[in-house]
Amino acid sequence: MISKFVRYIGTGGLAAIVDVSGFHVFLAVGMPIALAAGLSWFVAAFVNYYLTSRFVFNQAEGRTRLSQFLLGAACGFSVNVGVTLICASLIGISPTPSKVIGIGIAFVFNFLINLLWVFRIPPVDRGR
Repeated sequence: MISKFVRYIGTGGLAAIVDVSGFHVFLAVGMPIALAAGLSWFVAAFVNYYLTSRFVFNQAEGRTRLSQFLLGAACGFSVNVGVTLICASLIGISPTPSKVIGIGIAFVFNFLINLLWVFRIPPVDRGR
């Protein structure tokens, strides 16, 4: 589990860069904070799925797994965007640092969903 978590830090880090960069670009073109946060997350989710499948859990992509991944990620999305909005709107932190905080808080949650549900390898039947 530790080596998977370390690899997830790398793949999640790349996806976070995609997320924050996209968020910044979307804000620069005048998109509202919530829409920019959601759209950048969506793009990053597909990057994260591909990287996580291949480099963390060494499993092929598939429609069922993608559906599970997106369902689990949607929960992480609500944490990500919710924290971003709370930090930016209620606390007064500027939008990009708020987005980084949202990503950080959702990170561990997303890893556990992937480890325990999405990429869980079924137990081997030992003839019992």
